[in-house]
Amino acid sequence: MNTDPHALVLDNRRIVQALERRADAALAPAGLTAAQGHVLLHILKQGEAGTSLTAIHRRFGTSMATLSGILKCLRRDGYVQAVPCPGDERRKLLFGTEKARQLQPFLARTLEGGNRRLYRDFSEEELRTLARLQQKMLSNLNVPDSKE
Repeated sequence: MNTDPHALVLDNRRIVQALERRADAALAPAGLTAAQGHVLLHILKQGEAGTSLTAIHRRFGTSMATLSGILKCLRRDGYVQAVPCPGDERRKLLFGTEKARQLQPFLARTLEGGNRRLYRDFSEEELRTLARLQQKMLSNLNVPDSKE
């Protein structure tokens, strides 16, 4: 097992890329990319409360510009509608359309199936350890660099 930090980072990239390729291929018949599918499923899970671009940005960590492009495509294709937020006309709430709701079981099966496949041979203890280590890595990246 290679414990070189550079090799570990490359392995993480390969894992993410493989998940994206699988999801892209599975969602292609619906005319969606993996990124669009993840965002759309998140919006659908918010139900009647809706969600905002900012909330999606916080959830996924994707840039606002990238999310705006994804949402533009989802709106154009009739999957998402934007409604002015009560009390703040500048802010929009995002909701899945009926067309999107019909697709929700397929999205959930496809995207969550990829996750199950990825972790299928992991014990609960291994998953807890992985979650703890990933949170530690994220914390390390959020600490400002020291000036030594």
